[in-house]
Amino acid sequence: MMKKTIKLILVLSFIAALLIACAPKATPTPEVPAPTKEEVAAPANLLEEVQARGKLIVGTSADYPPFEFLDDDGNFAGYDMDLIREIGKRMGVEVEIQDLGFDALIAAVQGRKVDCAIAAMAATDERKQSVDFTQSYNAQKQSFVVAPDSDIEISTPTDVAAYKIGVQSGTTLDSWVVENLIDPGLMTEENLSRYERTDQIALDLKAGRIDVAFLDAGPAQDLQKNMDVKVIYTDFIAETGQAIALPQGETALKDAMD
Repeated sequence: MMKKTIKLILVLSFIAALLIACAPKATPTPEVPAPTKEEVAAPANLLEEVQARGKLIVGTSADYPPFEFLDDDGNFAGYDMDLIREIGKRMGVEVEIQDLGFDALIAAVQGRKVDCAIAAMAATDERKQSVDFTQSYNAQKQSFVVAPDSDIEISTPTDVAAYKIGVQSGTTLDSWVVENLIDPGLMTEENLSRYERTDQIALDLKAGRIDVAFLDAGPAQDLQKNMDVKVIYTDFIAETGQAIALPQGETALKDAMD
């Protein structure tokens, strides 16, 4: 009886082993990699990118008081700087300001090296081909400025065609001189000097290398006060409704800043 029991156990064990060996093996569940941070929260637009990083990167040209300049402590100051900081505050983000040459600002915005640019910039049709703009936040007159001992007098803007003129490069005032004085043949291209910064214009004005500086009225008054030059004419001359430049198509950021 004992032998039969052992045989039965052996047979049952053999059958169980066969069943285990022949049973289909379970297919392991493939391991799915966890989504990356970018895949989880890829910003849909520039506004969301700014909000995600918690910082608005702003380009300016800090040589244009009272709009943008560096104070005695090296901090960005001026009307535009106060405005962009207030915009950042209302958006709930920090503001990082980068000092660039004025004529580099459009390219910096277009290439998305900065999120926006504020520098007393006019929203001209030419610039709108490259960037978008917020609503205008300021409009101002322009001035012609001369050395303190100059006897130059003008009664209309085109009178300056008789002199050597200095402007900040890439500005609407630069375009005004070309379109209204050079193109009509009232003055030659050689009599127009372009500068990156307004303080350079004032230095050349005082040195006699140019006769007249063409500036927005606010910076002209500042130069008259601080660099011993003289404003001789002020009026609405060129298109200068000032706005903030943004990359094209970023309507969410524009709405937030407007």
